[in-house]
Amino acid sequence: MKKHVSLLLLTLILMSCGKSNYVNISALEPAPVSMPNYIKKAGLINRSNPNEQDKILDVVDKVLSAEGRNMDEKAAIQGMMGLRDELMKNDKLQSIILIDDIRLQNTVFGNLPNPVSWARISEICQEYDLDALFVLEYFDTESKVTYSNREITTKNALGLEIPIIEHIATNQTLIKTGWRIYDPASSTIIDEFRVNTPVTTVGRGINPVEAAAAIIGRTEAVNRESYILGQRYAARIVPYWTTIRREYYVKGSDTFKVAKRRAQTGNWDGAGQLWFMETKNSKAKIAGRAWHNLAIISEIDGNLDEAINRASIAYEDFGIKHSLRYVNLLKNRQYRIERLRAQQSEIN
Repeated sequence: MKKHVSLLLLTLILMSCGKSNYVNISALEPAPVSMPNYIKKAGLINRSNPNEQDKILDVVDKVLSAEGRNMDEKAAIQGMMGLRDELMKNDKLQSIILIDDIRLQNTVFGNLPNPVSWARISEICQEYDLDALFVLEYFDTESKVTYSNREITTKNALGLEIPIIEHIATNQTLIKTGWRIYDPASSTIIDEFRVNTPVTTVGRGINPVEAAAAIIGRTEAVNRESYILGQRYAARIVPYWTTIRREYYVKGSDTFKVAKRRAQTGNWDGAGQLWFMETKNSKAKIAGRAWHNLAIISEIDGNLDEAINRASIAYEDFGIKHSLRYVNLLKNRQYRIERLRAQQSEIN
C-alpha cells in the first residue's frame, strides 16, 4: 500500500458502530469556483453604496436598526480589504487592484442588483488593464436589541451582599453580503454568491439604558467579521481540504477481529491481507464485507478505479447494500478529482 497519497491524508477515528468502524480521510477538494487560466489580473470594486433614490430609505433603516454612523460603509471596506489580502496569497493571480475611485451604485436597496452591464465591465477592465472584476454587489446590516434581566447580588458600601436586578442588552447584527466575479473576455459571470452572518454583542447595567450604553465593540466586531467574510469569499477560488468518513466492517469472523486491530494501529497492509483471504469465505456476507473493506484500502491508496471495482463486486456478487452507496460516492469523488486536476493544470 502507498504510504503517501498526494490528494489524500489518512487519519484514524476510533469509533465503533457495532459491526463497523470508521476511518477519516482528509481529501483535497476542487475550488467551488473555477477561474479560467487567462485571468491573471483582477480588480475589486465596492458596489454596495445605495443609489440616490434609496439614500433616504438607507438613513431610515440605520435609525430603526440602531446602526452606528457609517457602519455599513466602513464594514464594507473591511470586506474588500479581506478579499484583497486573501487574493494576494493566490499564486494564480499576478496582480490585485482595489479600485476605490469608481462608484458603482446598487440599484436594489439591500439586495442583489442586476449585473453591471458588460459594456461598463469591459470599460473598467480596459482602463485598469484587468482580466476580471470581483464586485461586492451589496452589503447591509440589520441590528436588533433585546432586553432581559436577572437577579444578582452585589456588595453595598458596608460590605454586605444585597440583591439587585441586572439588565442585559443583547445586540444582534446580521451582516448580509452578495458578490459576483465578472469575466469580460467571455461575458460570463463566473460566480454569484450571497451569505448572511450574525454578530452578537452584549451589554450589562443596573437599568436598560445603562445596559444598552454598555454595548461596546459592536462596530469592531462587525468590521472584524466583514473582513473575514471577504477572506472567505476569496477562498472560493482555492482548493481546500475536507474530511471524508468511510465505514469498514469489523465483524463477521475471527479474522475480521484481527484485521480490525491491525487497521486501528494503522497497519492497513496487514488488515488488507486478512480481508483478501476472507473474499473466498463460503459465507456471502463475510466475503462481501471483505471486498468492501478492500475497496476502502484502494481509495486510501488513491486507486479509485480499483476501489469502484471492488465495491461493485461487494454489491453485485454478494449483496452488500452499503457498497452500492459507496460506489456512487467513489464515482462522485472521481469527478471532483478530475475537476481539481483541471484547476491545478490551469495554475501550472
